[in-house]
Amino acid sequence: MTLFWIVTVVLILIAAAIFVVPIFGKPQDDIASRDELNKAFFKDRITELENESSEGLVNNRDELVTELQQSLLDDVPANSEEHKSEVSPLMLLPGVVLLVAVCYGMYFSVGNIGKVESWHQTVAQLPELTQRLMDEQGAEPLSDAEMTDLTLALRTRLHETPDDATGWLLLGRIGMANRDASTADGAMRRAYALDPENPEVQLSYAQSLMMMGNPQQIDFARQLLRSVIRQDHTNLRAMSLLAFDAFENGEYSKAVSYWTMMKQMVGEDDPRAEMLERSIERARSQVAQESNIATTVSVEVALDPTVKLPSEGLVIVSVHSADGAPMPVAARRIPLSQFPISLTMTDNDSMIPERLMSSLPEMVVKARIDTDGNVMTKKGDWYGQSDVVTLGGSTKIVINAQY
Repeated sequence: MTLFWIVTVVLILIAAAIFVVPIFGKPQDDIASRDELNKAFFKDRITELENESSEGLVNNRDELVTELQQSLLDDVPANSEEHKSEVSPLMLLPGVVLLVAVCYGMYFSVGNIGKVESWHQTVAQLPELTQRLMDEQGAEPLSDAEMTDLTLALRTRLHETPDDATGWLLLGRIGMANRDASTADGAMRRAYALDPENPEVQLSYAQSLMMMGNPQQIDFARQLLRSVIRQDHTNLRAMSLLAFDAFENGEYSKAVSYWTMMKQMVGEDDPRAEMLERSIERARSQVAQESNIATTVSVEVALDPTVKLPSEGLVIVSVHSADGAPMPVAARRIPLSQFPISLTMTDNDSMIPERLMSSLPEMVVKARIDTDGNVMTKKGDWYGQSDVVTLGGSTKIVINAQY
C-alpha cells in the first residue's frame, strides 16, 4: 500500500503543476503587443498613401502622413510602463486544496479501497492458509470463506508467477474440493503442461479428468494413473481411482484386484481395511450376479445323542478342498447353542482374499466343538464331516466322532 500512496501523491503533484504553472508563467506584455500592431498598421497605411499619390489620387499626402503620425502618438498610453497583474500564491491555494479533495474524495467514494486492502491482506495470508490446507492432521479445517480467500490469493500469486506448477496444482485441488470442475480442469491442465513428469501432477490431473466425466479424456486419465503406479507401486490414491473406474465400467474382477492389493498394503489394523473389504465384497457380488454362479453352501449341523456338550464353547464350521487338505479355505465360529444349527457359508467366510470359497467347485465341510478357543484341534474334540458337496449345494453334518 505504501507504493500506492506514493504514486497517488505524484499524480496529484502533476495535476497541480498543470493547474499552477501557466498562471505563474511569463505574463503577456499587452502594451508591447499593441505598439507592434500600431507600427504594422502605420507602415501599411504609408505604403497605401504612396501608391495613391503616385496615381494622382491624393494631393495632400504630407498632411495625411502628419495626421497618421498624430493618431499613432495619441494611441500611446500616458503611463508607458508595462502594467502587469500579479497573482498571489494564496489565491491559488483554495484551488489546489479543492483539486486534492476532489481526487481523493472520488477515490474513497468509488475506488473500493476497503476491498483493495482486504485483497492485500488475503495475499499476505497465503502461506498460512496453504499450510492449513495441506495439514491433514489439523484440528481446524478451512472454512468456506477461507477457501475463497485462499483461491483469491493463489490467483493473485499465479498472475505474478504464471510458471509455478505447484501453485496451479494447489488451485486445481481447491477446485476439486469445491466441486468447481472448470477451475479444477483449467488449473490441472496448466500444471501438467508445466511439469508433466511429476507424479502428483499426473495423479491430480487424472482425478480432475475423471471428475469431468468426458469419455474422450478418460483413457488419457487411465494412462496417467498407470504411469503413477509404474513410478510408485504403493500409491494407494492411484489404485483407488483405477479401482473405482473399473467398477463403474463393469470390470468388477479388475476392481477386486486393485482393492485387494490396497488392503494388503494398509494391513488389517488400518481403519481403511474394513471399507476396502466392503468394496471387495460388493464387486464380488456383482461378478457372481453376472456369471450367475452360486457362491454359497447351505449347512445344517446336528448333534449325535451320545455327545455330551461342554458348559462353554464354540462350534467351528470350516470348508476344505475336496482332496481333504487340513487347512480350511473358509471358516466361521458360532456360539454353542441348541442343535441343529443352520447356516450359509459364503465368500465372506474365506480365510484369505486370494483364495475364495467360491473358487472351489467341490468341497468338504467340517464342524467341530471347540472348548478353548484354539483353532488347532486337540485330542478329545468332537467333530463331524460331510461328504463331498458342490458349490451352491447343501449338506448335513452330524457331530459324532472324536479326535
